[in-house]
Amino acid sequence: MYEKKLPVNLDCGLHLFLLVVQGKWKINLLWAIHSGIRRPGELQRKIVGASRRVLDVQLNQLIEHKLISKKVYDELPQKVEYELTQLGESLIPVIEVTARWGEDHRNELEQFF
Repeated sequence: MYEKKLPVNLDCGLHLFLLVVQGKWKINLLWAIHSGIRRPGELQRKIVGASRRVLDVQLNQLIEHKLISKKVYDELPQKVEYELTQLGESLIPVIEVTARWGEDHRNELEQFF
């Protein structure tokens, strides 16, 4: 497993939050799962531009942080579904407020990108 070279600052809740959600697709994954998209193929089709490998890595990180859970069904072909945990559900209001802020300030911010 990858080991960080610089120590992680755990003294601040904001740093903890950023450590958990940093990753290009993590918030998209959380929102998609919250919206009812639970299968890996569906997630890949919903999140255009993300490779399957990167999504798998970030899904595994979300599992590791206990934001989502993975259910593997005992059948062939193998069926996998993801679900938000209680901890993951607690992030949904934060994502909603953050998205609303982005929409409210879209005109001022788009010029930078």
